[in-house]
Amino acid sequence: MDKEQYVSWSEIDSLTEQLSNLILKSKKFSSITTLSRGGLVPSRLLADHLGIEKIFVDEKVIPANSLVVDDIFDSGKTFDRIISKSEDASKLVYATLFARRGKKFPSQLIYAKETNDDGYVVFPWDKIEFEKSR
Repeated sequence: MDKEQYVSWSEIDSLTEQLSNLILKSKKFSSITTLSRGGLVPSRLLADHLGIEKIFVDEKVIPANSLVVDDIFDSGKTFDRIISKSEDASKLVYATLFARRGKKFPSQLIYAKETNDDGYVVFPWDKIEFEKSR
């Protein structure tokens, strides 16, 4: 595995703005759905950029008009779990700050940046957890 990639808050701000601009080109969403670990902070930031007030966390069913947000598209396992919970998979949009370079991306994915390599991406909100696990 390659060396980890630390991401700064400044880069998060830039990526969030990039991602929100890409999302605005796709369609409007009435809410955001996210996972309680990696997706909480990006969801809150994107909600502000997109003017979305409702954020659903760890839902059993994902509404068709809800944007799904996570920090990174990595192995695809999270995406597979998400799409199986979607009311209408054909309308699902999955937005992430990063997408793992070298992976096959689903057509529903919108992302701001590909990773540098296969190294672990350390976001500001999971830095402590990552460093404790070393």
